[in-house]
Amino acid sequence: MPTERFQFTGESGHQLAAALDLPDGEPAAYALFAHCFTCGKDTLAAKRISVALATRGIAVLRFDFTGLGSSEGEFANSTFSSNVADLVRAADHLRSTREAPTILIGHSLGGAAILAAAGKIPEAKAVATIAAPSDPAHVTGLFREHLDAIRAQGEVEVSLAGRPFRIKREFLDDIAEHELMKDVTGLHKALLVMQSPVDDTVGIDNATRIFVAARHSKSFVSLDHADHLLSKPADALYAADVIAAWASRYIDAAKPAKPVDLAEPRKVVVQETRKSKFNQTITVGPHRLVADEPVTAGGEDAGPGPYDLLLAGLGACTSMTMRLYAERKSLPLDRVTVTLKHSKIYARDCEECETREGMLDQIERDIAMDGALDAEQRKKLMEIADKCPVHRTLTSEIRIVTKAVE
Repeated sequence: MPTERFQFTGESGHQLAAALDLPDGEPAAYALFAHCFTCGKDTLAAKRISVALATRGIAVLRFDFTGLGSSEGEFANSTFSSNVADLVRAADHLRSTREAPTILIGHSLGGAAILAAAGKIPEAKAVATIAAPSDPAHVTGLFREHLDAIRAQGEVEVSLAGRPFRIKREFLDDIAEHELMKDVTGLHKALLVMQSPVDDTVGIDNATRIFVAARHSKSFVSLDHADHLLSKPADALYAADVIAAWASRYIDAAKPAKPVDLAEPRKVVVQETRKSKFNQTITVGPHRLVADEPVTAGGEDAGPGPYDLLLAGLGACTSMTMRLYAERKSLPLDRVTVTLKHSKIYARDCEECETREGMLDQIERDIAMDGALDAEQRKKLMEIADKCPVHRTLTSEIRIVTKAVE
């Protein structure tokens, strides 16, 4: 499954690192995933669930909250409220660049944040929580021995999962003010509560409170034998399967195809992935490609380069044109193989060229034809090769109109 990596601006103005896991074809829906406290978008549970949903046709945006992973800012300055605001910002980014999320998914404290943010994302139809606390203040149990020091000193460094994090008094004050059950009661969206009965971090009583508070379409699924972080691949994949099947009732999984104007050529959209310096995604209707530069040119060779794609277009057009002619004339052409190479040559070395100074682009095209063809048939097919539309475009006057788009 392709994954686009990029940044968007969070509520505090910092750049937040994001990953969008996409299905191979047109997404049936878009989802927004919120990771657990002090985790990140690339934790095993977040990545496995997102990728698994992408294989089922659902595109998933996951991102690092402020100060975590590859996102800018200081974790100590973040609060539950700022996380909620960043989720709304992430939904805004999806809405403006792709399509607003109709599915919201949250793991652990991210589940509580998703419940709080859901009312501010009007397009969302389905909300799924995994091991979510019924009160954001539940997270303080991870560092309860430091609570008095945090309130007295204003800020204390604590160790969580073996890593140091600074927790401020403002964080404690902020989560104390949230009444999450009011958000759940007023959610008015389909809700799926998923919880393991053996979770020793967030007890199953939290899931019970969330489920009971919900007044709308709601479902509960037990994640038997799973730990809090869904560290076993099978548990994450099971969660993804359940979410995909459950959400299909609330999303238009079979979107009607947009009417196609056959008189209009399909648009080609090229967009940076920000995975590396030159990495790009190319979208042509339902098709997705990747472009990059070779390592020698500063890229990572994750896909063909611009000139590679140019040669591919010419080669494909050449072969297709020859095939059409062979079928029309009933020629015994079994297979065409076109090999192309691009280079720069001195203009003075090209006798038939009008330009006499500087460098010229040269494309060498070798065509192999398999089949019981006689000499005359081969000669005619070679003539037809030069008549392919892309060949004609490249050898004729081309007008490129460029404009800035707001």
